[in-house]
Amino acid sequence: MEKKYFLAFDLGATNGRTILASVEDGKVKIKELTRFSSRIIHLQGKYYWSIYALYGAIKEGLYAASQENVKIESIGIDTWGVDFVYLGEDGTFMGLPRTYRDPYTNGIPEEVFGIIPQKRIYELTGIQIMNFNTLYQLFAAKKENSSAYHAAGKILFMPDALSYLLSGKKVCEYTIASTSQILNPRKKQFESGLLKSLDIPSGLFEDIVMPGTIIGTLTDDLSKDTGLGKVKITAVAGHDTASAIVAVPAENERFAYLSSGTWSLMGIEVQEPIITEETFRMNFTNEGGVEGKTRFLKNITGMWLLEQCRKEWSKAGRDYSYSEVVQLAESAVPFRSLVDGDHPSFANPENMPEAIANYCRATNQPVPCSDAGFVRCIFESLALKYRTVMECLNKVSPFPIEKLHVIGGGSQNKLLNQWTANSIGIPVVTGPAEATAIGNVMMQAKATGMVKNLSEIREIVRNSVSPEIFVPQDTKIWENAYHKFIKSVS
Repeated sequence: MEKKYFLAFDLGATNGRTILASVEDGKVKIKELTRFSSRIIHLQGKYYWSIYALYGAIKEGLYAASQENVKIESIGIDTWGVDFVYLGEDGTFMGLPRTYRDPYTNGIPEEVFGIIPQKRIYELTGIQIMNFNTLYQLFAAKKENSSAYHAAGKILFMPDALSYLLSGKKVCEYTIASTSQILNPRKKQFESGLLKSLDIPSGLFEDIVMPGTIIGTLTDDLSKDTGLGKVKITAVAGHDTASAIVAVPAENERFAYLSSGTWSLMGIEVQEPIITEETFRMNFTNEGGVEGKTRFLKNITGMWLLEQCRKEWSKAGRDYSYSEVVQLAESAVPFRSLVDGDHPSFANPENMPEAIANYCRATNQPVPCSDAGFVRCIFESLALKYRTVMECLNKVSPFPIEKLHVIGGGSQNKLLNQWTANSIGIPVVTGPAEATAIGNVMMQAKATGMVKNLSEIREIVRNSVSPEIFVPQDTKIWENAYHKFIKSVS
């Protein structure tokens, strides 16, 4: 296999990275070139992403890649879901994109359900009800009489918008579109009737393209400015979780996955959407995957609580490395306080430790009395939350779930991985930590004809990483803790 180089821009809700990868002889290798922040901007009571700052950071990544003196075959971008940019009729951006953390969608789903029953929306889209889904953002924008909303000719989801800045080509990639709660996962098309019922223009979206589609090349200006030439731009699995699932090193279908980062996304990969009365009650989601597959999953608030606690502690002069955070958790009293990270009070509080303390008071639990206590509370609560989701998956999965593959940054947290295995009662297999970037790269490799299919991609990933396996321990202790957790969150 001839050695080829690919460039991946992997943007998470906290930070982004430029990744240079090579694929050769059945293995993939990656190298981080740059890292940058995805900071939220608070302006006049609204929360935005600075898409121009992100574009500037991507451009810096292109410059860094040019210094590597290798031929780049393709460039791909993945980001978080649901958020989008308004485009004017002339193709210019109509201001900054709002962030899903903006509270302007609070209460909006309930208003929408007054027009279209909640169950009907789920039957059409199979998507978990979350107040920041694109459907509710559009309705909220209409309600607040947004100038950008009224002037827009089209909207582009975040990875498509950034690819548009690089290539000048406008597309709507399937996996990112599937996060909107507007796409029908069976038809793989937008439900125009859903939008019409809400008096939202149904022509806002570009035509859907499937992951692994080459959409264009770097613009003439960028080609010349960066010295990279007319590099192909590929629509990878634009949703970061979809890219991450591509890189699960599974040998068969009998697995669940956990993409662990700011968000934890836990689910299974299936051939067809699972949309039933039961999955509606459980509020599970059916998002698009590669090769027509469906990612049946649950969105769980992940390391967001920890990230926000660390931010507050840093303000007070207490900066902890990640290894120190793990040591703090190990040192604290077990199962003293447990919280549901998905409670609305944790969505975007001004002070996360105070929000956790208030939750504990409201549920008649001891308030953590140290930073170590807060960290232990977060880690234990997350591991126990994973069990609630795993129990739901086992009820509807068309196959027995034999192991959980943990991928993403959280796969490096050995303590949480062990606690997760203890909680869910099946082996946990970790890695790769860079699953999203690897999945991004491998879909580019597929687009350029270097690999044939997902099975071949996963074989390459298995050849390239050395997973660690955690088997369940202390199961009786964790069983008792689970019953306490259920009482504290119900």
